[in-house]
Amino acid sequence: MDGNRHGRRTLLELSGVSKSFRKDGNDVLVLEDVNLSIDEGEFVCILGPTGCGKSVTLQIVAGLIEQTTGSVILDGREEQGPGPHKGMVFQEYALLPWRSVIENVEIGLELKGMAKSERRRVAMEQLATVGLAGTENQTVHEISVGMRQRVAIARALANNPKILLMDEPFEALDALTKEEMQIQILKVWEKTGTTILFVTHDVDEAIFLSDRICVMDINPGRVKEMLVNQLPRPRHECMSRTDKEFNDMRDEIIALYSSLKDEELDLII
Repeated sequence: MDGNRHGRRTLLELSGVSKSFRKDGNDVLVLEDVNLSIDEGEFVCILGPTGCGKSVTLQIVAGLIEQTTGSVILDGREEQGPGPHKGMVFQEYALLPWRSVIENVEIGLELKGMAKSERRRVAMEQLATVGLAGTENQTVHEISVGMRQRVAIARALANNPKILLMDEPFEALDALTKEEMQIQILKVWEKTGTTILFVTHDVDEAIFLSDRICVMDINPGRVKEMLVNQLPRPRHECMSRTDKEFNDMRDEIIALYSSLKDEELDLII
């Protein structure tokens, strides 16, 4: 499969993906006919209010839950279940407190049976990638919350995944740390070229990070609009969130949700 955006090939394709859950004896349709393709090396954000199915979509891609209908194709093969070729970073970084920073990064490599010297080399390399060189022997309790999330990102990257799946990973952080982490993930992406699918309900975050934004509708969740983000990169060097172009895109996204009731619209605006 060949993508035509920037001449890059399509890495991930969702075709007709729907998901129903059983609740109180009834089937509740959460996702309806989601079609989405992501090119290799792309940074795509899924944006939408609570209940639109954005996290469910990500969990289906990750193989943590199974779609009711449709298919998920990754690198030309239909996906069934999780695997190390898909890196996951959640809001809760889920580090093991009894292990050092580097031992946390090594977990996936250890499970794969990689020799200690080699996994130590890979883990050190990934810690440097996320800006944590020199912290390898510290405990989880000795580093900040933002640094812990960077350790989680390094752990996901250590397996050399085909795609990095991120489910609102910075939502629990304070505003300054959140902005620092957004800059950090962009630097990691620019350095590694890893394809990233990132879930958020923060409009500014989606604009700051993405190549394209998949704007989701609600009840049931479906793709409302795919927006191409043409703001210049690297954004952390040449773009301000107060620039006219940034605010124009923000206004365009907010306008897409103008028909929703106030209680449904929980986007951070």
